[in-house]
Amino acid sequence: MKITGRWLHGESISGEVLRLDEPLSFWGGLDPSTGEIIDQAHPQAGASMAGAVVAMPGSRGSSGTPGVLGEALRTGAGPAALIVTKADINLVAGAMVAESLYGVDCPVLLVDGETFASLTTGTRVEHAGPGSLVD
Repeated sequence: MKITGRWLHGESISGEVLRLDEPLSFWGGLDPSTGEIIDQAHPQAGASMAGAVVAMPGSRGSSGTPGVLGEALRTGAGPAALIVTKADINLVAGAMVAESLYGVDCPVLLVDGETFASLTTGTRVEHAGPGSLVD
């Protein structure tokens, strides 16, 4: 499967998809030391983002998102990459700060709703050139 999108940060993705059905509030919704989704009201509560290519509709909540995402990336419990359906300044800021401060890369790819719907948990995606991934 080949998908295209627009890079918001970075240009390389490789890994297994963890698809979130709903947006996630990182502040209070993610344990940055383990990568576990701790928001008990979230459909994927208990799943771990650690090392996954997280496909999510976006984040929910406050400006605390960059700090929590950055801390998760610093501890090694963050996602390998993010695939989102709406540009989210908080996710991009978290990824940029983690790269700048800690040398940890977390690319962010923006895709349309149809492309997002085609992604399923467990699917392996690889970068295949600017703006595309191959299953």
